[in-house]
Amino acid sequence: MHRTLLVLIWVALAPAWAGGAIYFVNSQSGNDRFDGRSPEQPWQTLSAVNGHKFAGGDWVLFAAGSRYEDRLLIDTPGVRFDMYGPGALPRIDAGGSFPEAVLVHNADACLIRNLEITNTGPQREAGRVGVRVLSDGGAAMRGVRLADLFVHDVNGDLRKSREGCGIFFESRGRGSRFDGLVIERCHLKTTDRNGVCQRCGRGATRSTGVIIRQNLLEDIGGDGIKVWGSDGAIVEKNLLRGGRMRCEDAAAGIWPFDSDNTTIQYNEVSGMKGTRDGQAFDSDYRCRGTIVQYNYSHDNDGGFLLICAPRVSYCEVTIVRYNISQNDGTRAGRIIQIGGVPTATRIYNNTIYVGPGRELPLVWFNEWNGGWADDTGFYNNIFYVEGKVSYRFGNDRGTLFEHNLFYGAHENRPPDTAALTVRPPIANPGGAAEGFNSLTAYRWTAGTASWPARAGLANQGWDLFGTPIPTGSPPNVCASEPKRTSDSGGAAQDRSP
Repeated sequence: MHRTLLVLIWVALAPAWAGGAIYFVNSQSGNDRFDGRSPEQPWQTLSAVNGHKFAGGDWVLFAAGSRYEDRLLIDTPGVRFDMYGPGALPRIDAGGSFPEAVLVHNADACLIRNLEITNTGPQREAGRVGVRVLSDGGAAMRGVRLADLFVHDVNGDLRKSREGCGIFFESRGRGSRFDGLVIERCHLKTTDRNGVCQRCGRGATRSTGVIIRQNLLEDIGGDGIKVWGSDGAIVEKNLLRGGRMRCEDAAAGIWPFDSDNTTIQYNEVSGMKGTRDGQAFDSDYRCRGTIVQYNYSHDNDGGFLLICAPRVSYCEVTIVRYNISQNDGTRAGRIIQIGGVPTATRIYNNTIYVGPGRELPLVWFNEWNGGWADDTGFYNNIFYVEGKVSYRFGNDRGTLFEHNLFYGAHENRPPDTAALTVRPPIANPGGAAEGFNSLTAYRWTAGTASWPARAGLANQGWDLFGTPIPTGSPPNVCASEPKRTSDSGGAAQDRSP
């Protein structure tokens, strides 16, 4: 690179990365004998980076378009990693020679962004990942942020017990946990077994402040996003296209396990393959207080929703509201499955659409280790069926359907004393495509004065489209409130926290 241009880049970069020493790495023009302190004197390899003792606040910048066949080790708190210059993301390719291409180990307040990361070996290996964030120091690992990464082609093991992953964060040992971990705007493609996955040993301290948002996941071998061992995690605005593409065991799109108060919102999940689970969303066992709201699920073989727990465990107080499901499930599957012993589940104000020629169970209860669900409520939902659906109940207890709308062919329809069966005035049922913008097909077109559907479980807040729900009045049926001229409305994503 021309000397004058290097100087100009250095001058331009300095204000953006102020606050610590700045080190430069360039696989093409660098030399590990340099000090790395300017674009004219960059290091060449990851060995130089891994062997240097950084201080908190330092920056390590990789040249655009540079490539490194090694592993990046990060174990100093407060160090930030980024790229410099125009062009392609710097690429770290572990080539299957290491369990991970990037390892962040007990390093608080680290930032890793704008890197391409891959880890493909000659054969699949257990635990192979792209990025591993590990907390095992017996305390909270705080403030780690992964942003704008492209993680792809990681051929980890496809078995759940030995699973690989694109981005994997794990806490080991009592007291080890994460606080304020953020994974955002990353693109994951063809990662096996999972996309973004957390792991925590049973009985370990729960992580807090975990946020997984605005990520794109494509062609994922098993689970898309899994939260494990957190309290108050938020999974929002992610787009998952194609999950459970290669694994043979159970996998779902987005779900918590052994976690409390998880919020899953404003996500779009499509293309989950197979019916060994295969649902877009799951509230799994050892979970309490999971909320699944304002999501769009479509064309998933295994269906829209799974809520489950074996007889010896629990899944308590799951709320599923203001979601849209379009053409989820297959004849061999179901749309909503409630397995085992979930208790106090509330499913309300969702719109479920089943297209012409499709025939499958809409709601299917099943036992798990001899246990059955208790106290499940379905309220204010629209079940819009142009094919045919059925309902399968076993020894479930206390299941209640109230103020739901059943349109079309419903075999073994459950009792609902306030049920509606007329065609609801939705703009274009079945007409949504990719993207939240297409969900205008499910906007409610009738005014409150002309439609007798305002009844059922009261819920304050707003609908999927950001339309306020009138204070002191029960909401309308379905995921959409009637649009009124006084409402500001707005895109669904704009309403999220």
